[in-house]
Order: sequence, then C-alpha cells, then structure tokens
Amino acid sequence: MTAIDGPVHGTWEPHPAARWEDGFLSGNGHHGALVFGDPNAERVVVTHHTLVRPGGNDAHRQPPRLAAGLPALQDRLLAGDRTAGEGFTDGRPHQWARPFHPAFRISLVRPAGDSDDYRRDVDFTTGVVRASCAGRTSRVFVSRTDDVIVQQVTGPGLTLDISLDHRLPGVPTALAVGHGAVVAPEGALLSLRAPYPEGDRAFTGVTLVVVTGGTTSLAPSRAHIEDARSVLLLTRVRRHTGELDVTAAGRALRDLPMDYDELLDRHAALHRPAYERVTLDLAADPAERALPGSELLKRPREPALLERLFAAGRYHLLSSAGLSPPRLTGLWTGDWNTAWSGAFTNDANLNLQTASAAAADLPEVTEAHAALIQRQLPDWRDNARVIFGARGVVAPAHTDGESGHSYHFSREYPLHLWTAGADWLLGPLVHHDETHGIRDPRTAAALAEVALFYEDFLTRTDERGRPVVVPSYSPENRPADASWVTVNAAMDLSAARHALHTAAGYHPDTPDADRWRDLADRLPPHRINEDGALAEWAWPGLADSYDHRHLSHLYGVWPLEEITPYDTPELAAAAHRALELRGTENDSAHGHLHHALIAARLRDGERVARTLGQVLDGDFFHASLMSAHYPDRDVYNADAAHTLPAVLIEMLLQSTPHRLVLLPALPPSLPAGRLAGLRTRFGAEVELTWAPGRARAVLKPTRTVRIDVRTSSGDAQPIGLVAGEDHVLSLGAW
Repeated sequence: MTAIDGPVHGTWEPHPAARWEDGFLSGNGHHGALVFGDPNAERVVVTHHTLVRPGGNDAHRQPPRLAAGLPALQDRLLAGDRTAGEGFTDGRPHQWARPFHPAFRISLVRPAGDSDDYRRDVDFTTGVVRASCAGRTSRVFVSRTDDVIVQQVTGPGLTLDISLDHRLPGVPTALAVGHGAVVAPEGALLSLRAPYPEGDRAFTGVTLVVVTGGTTSLAPSRAHIEDARSVLLLTRVRRHTGELDVTAAGRALRDLPMDYDELLDRHAALHRPAYERVTLDLAADPAERALPGSELLKRPREPALLERLFAAGRYHLLSSAGLSPPRLTGLWTGDWNTAWSGAFTNDANLNLQTASAAAADLPEVTEAHAALIQRQLPDWRDNARVIFGARGVVAPAHTDGESGHSYHFSREYPLHLWTAGADWLLGPLVHHDETHGIRDPRTAAALAEVALFYEDFLTRTDERGRPVVVPSYSPENRPADASWVTVNAAMDLSAARHALHTAAGYHPDTPDADRWRDLADRLPPHRINEDGALAEWAWPGLADSYDHRHLSHLYGVWPLEEITPYDTPELAAAAHRALELRGTENDSAHGHLHHALIAARLRDGERVARTLGQVLDGDFFHASLMSAHYPDRDVYNADAAHTLPAVLIEMLLQSTPHRLVLLPALPPSLPAGRLAGLRTRFGAEVELTWAPGRARAVLKPTRTVRIDVRTSSGDAQPIGLVAGEDHVLSLGAW
C-alpha cells in the first residue's frame, strides 16, 4: 500500500460489497446507480428521483380544510387550553408521503472463475465506480451531459448473461412486470416495464447492449454474450402513464456516442469542475490516506477520515442533486421499503443536507432545491388558504417530490400547523443570492408570498398588543406540561421575523416593505427560562422538554444569524445553555450534526468535536461512505454523509454579507490544514490555511464591500475589499 500525499478524492475496498448499502454510488441528480455484488455477479441498482409509488386515498393527500375552525382554536389556546390542538384535524388517518423506490437491477453474471486481486473503487472527480478482478474491469458512471447510466465491461473472452431484474427487497408482489429482449445491430436491446398495482402509472427501463467482438444471443428476458472484448451498456428509466415507446427509447440511446471514453469526457466536463471547486486538506498521515474506507472508519480520530468524509459528502451531495435536491436517502436505495418513504423531510433533514451548498460552491444543489420549491408553490398556496384561510404560502413538513400539500400529520405530529418551513426552505436561495451578488426574481416573488401569509396569519395579539404565533409548533417536540400545538414557539418567532425582514429587503422602497418590517419588529422577543436557557416556547408557563433530537428552538442561531455571540451576547449565552441541556434522545445522526452546527456558531469547538465524535464513534457510515440514520449502520440515510461537510466548514469559516469569522470552533485535534475555494456571502472566494499559532486567509472578492473580520476570540477588525484585488489576512495566535 503506497502512502498518499494530499487528500484522497475517492475511496476503495479490497472486497466485494455483499450488501447493497455498501455499494458505491454514482448519480447525475436524475438517475442514480448503486453498484455492488461479487466478481461473478455484479449488480447495478437503477434509481431515479421521479420513482415514487402511487396509491392511497387521493382525497387524503390534500391539505385539511380547517380554516373555518382556526379562530376558535386560537381562542382556546390563548385562553390557556393546552390540549386544544389535539383534535384540530379533519379526522383522516395518518398518511405518509408516497414512497421512493428503486427501479430494477442490471445483472451481469459470469461463469465462476478466479476472483484474485479484486478491487473496487469510486473516483469522486469523475463519478466512475470501478471493479477489477482477474483481468476483467467494470466501470459505471451516470452522465450529467447525456442523462444515461453508462457501464462498460472489458476483458479477454468475456462471457456474460445480462438481464434487468426487478426482484429487489420489498418489491410488491402485485407488480406485474413485462420483459423485452430483441437482437439489435449493436448487440441487444433489453426492456422492463412495470405497471404499479395502483393507478395508471408505470415505469419502464431500457438498456442498449453494445458488444465488441464475440457473439450475442437471446435467452428468456436476457442477453447472452460470448467471447467479447468489451460490452457497453446504456440505460435509462422513465416513470410514465400509458405505454412508453421502447423502440423510440432505443433509438434515443443509439443516438448517443457508442464510445465509453467519449461519453465519459462529455460527462466529466460538467462533473469534475463542480466537484473540484472546494478542497479540504487536514494534513493527514499519508499512510492513513491510503487505507480503504472500511479500515479508515475504524480510526475515527484520524484527520484522514474527516478528509475523506468531506470529499465523499461533497461528491454524494452533488451526485444526488439535479431534478430535485437529495432525499432522505440521497438518490439511492436498494429496497422498496425505504424508511420514512425516502421522502424530503423539510423540518430538519433536507435543510441540514443542503447546508453547505452556498459556501462549498455547489450552485447545482441550490438550483435543484429551487426547482423543487418552484414546482410546489401552487400547493403551498393551497396549504395557506385551506388550513389557515390566508394568502401567501405555507410549506409542508414532508413531500414525495411531487405534491407540496400538507397531508402528513397526526395528533403527535401536527405538522400541518407548522408555519416556519417556507422561511427555512427559502433560506439557502437567499444565501445563494448573497454569495453571487444577485436577486433572483423567483426568490423575491416567493419571499413576498411568505410575507403575505404572515400578514394574514399574525392577527392575534398578547396582552401587550404584540402579534403572537398561534397555533405554533416546534418540530418535533412538545412542552413538558402541554400538548404539541402551542403559542409562540421560538422557531416560529425567528422564522416570522426573518421572513418578513428578508422579504422587505428584496422589495425595498415599497409600502409592503415598511409594513412587513413593522410587523416583524412588533413580534415578541425570545424568553430565557429559569435554567438560564433560551426557551423553546416564548409563551409564559410552557416548560421545556430537553431530551429531544430536534433543536428547532435554536433556529435563530443556525441557520439564521438572529442570535450571535457578537450582536446578542446575552441571547447567545442562553442559546448555549439550551444546547448544553439538550439530550440526544434516539441518537439520530441529524440531531448530532444539527447540534454541531449550532455549537460552531456559538464558538464552542470542544462541543463540535465531541458531537462529531459521537457520529464517528457510533458506526454511522457504510463502506460506501453513505451514512445511516442511527448508530451501528441502522437505516440507510444521507443526513450524516451530506451534512458533515457543512459542519467542517462552519467550524473553520463563517460568513454573512458583512462579516467573516475565521476559525471560530477549531478543535485541537485538527492543528493544521487548508480549505480552498470556499465562497462567502459577501462575494469573495477564500483560501484558508492554518498551523499551530498562526493562520492565513487569502480573500478574492468579486465585489467591493466593507466587512468585519473576527476570530474565535470575537475581536473585530474592519477591512475594505475591492473587487478583483486579493486581500491577505495573517493571524497570530487565535
């Protein structure tokens, strides 16, 4: 094993992946490929963001019509009825979002043979997953340019049976699958059509098999190849109504280049520059960098592991974002029974996974996030009108990617009454605009609709005449002495204030802006409880419940900057006390990393390191470097994999439109390193290097601006930046 200088932009294993969870991943934000299996039976699971299973009662997938009863609920809650919200539904049963599922697996079976010298790896710079053994090599990637899964197998005298196999774990027994196989001039055309048991939808996969050398024959539902030098497979899947024209789909595949290298070059021209924009070097041991991922995971205190997880997180996040941002499982699953429907969970998980997009220079992720929002805005309007009797928009807490209606709720999870979601979901789009010095008209229009909702919703007042948020919900917690639906949850107050001020900033010098700012400024302040902690509910008399995975009440600390050690030190101290008191409840990965992000904003490097350690020690990562929701690799889930880069960035550098914070929460375990290519919200690219007792930051501004520079000590240094002129900051002890 050769030592490696510099961070590794990939990972490898010396053994096959017997479990699909350990399979290496490739994707283009539309199609996904999950590669596993043994040397003589390779499997490529095909996924697509659109693959959600229809079914259920469509009437129950509309928002509940509750607006007429809202005033009475508000009256009861304000009068002190702490259980008033428990029956505020239309009586429907609990409905999950429609579940995400895999399409099928491409199966390549060879005669049993030598399996010596096996190695599999994935190159993050290209997205190529490779497996080699006994002179044979298989390569798989998903093209960003051509939206196709490309697989090439090379080797002497190849004999293969190739089929499209729907028999994945959890597949519905009622799935009526039809197979097609025809001889083609290039080799063969395989197809699989699967009508869903419910409704008129189906999905169809088509694979063009291009054979060089040897012979091709057909057996039932498969192609048999003998004595070939190479085999190229091009695969697409589509979800549709009616019939898909397989012949036309085959022609579309034939219109692509039939050369693997040309296809890869076309794809890499888009993928490589995006992946390489940001790099992290933690001065890791070269011998540790050379280890396979599964061995490195056994050494959770090694900087080499954080380097590789940072690189893998960026790679997987980029690869899963396109048509939509990442799901709970990114873009991949090998099982029809995905936990929590493999949906988009908007009250923490999606927001955490995409948290690094602006700073880590992944506009592809932000654009995918924006596309999901734009598709669903009409449904968000329905939520505001039907549930709250208001103009504007209200985002759902869960979505399958198609419907944006709020229909996933129950007594214990009154998510239909959560009003902060639109602000949190639009936040990354605002950060993108700040980073690039633009005002996207789509974002401006959506923010105005959020403000309109608050104008109509914030009409009730407390005894001092201040608007109150009623009903209010703090995902996914409840007070120790009340039910889930309450008044003035801290998150709801922070979101309303932020949304109104942000909308006013996007629409300056208008009567709307003045009205929105006034409403925001009249909202009540946060409350500090008897423990000295920021209360999760600002309404008097509601007691905190500390042992919970969510940290919704600290929304003002992260992702907002409503509460900072610099501007609001008293509230920051109370927020830190709330963080100290928070339990981990069920040890979910998103809870740990959310905790770490907030700790970084509060300049608590020791707490960041301890919380990261709980994830790294807890066996949350598969050999694929995709993660799990719980310790011991329980429940395939992308939260840890995609959020970890954001944690590392936040502990090294933070920015607002007028502030730069350098090394705010650097743990002693990372004494030296380099972070290059990071983007700030004041429009500069930053290269940060540090070593014991010193640090250096090179700022490359794209616009002229004055900012304050702060270090972990909190001291401020104002500087002026001029567009196009590098500015070097040298720090002594920090």
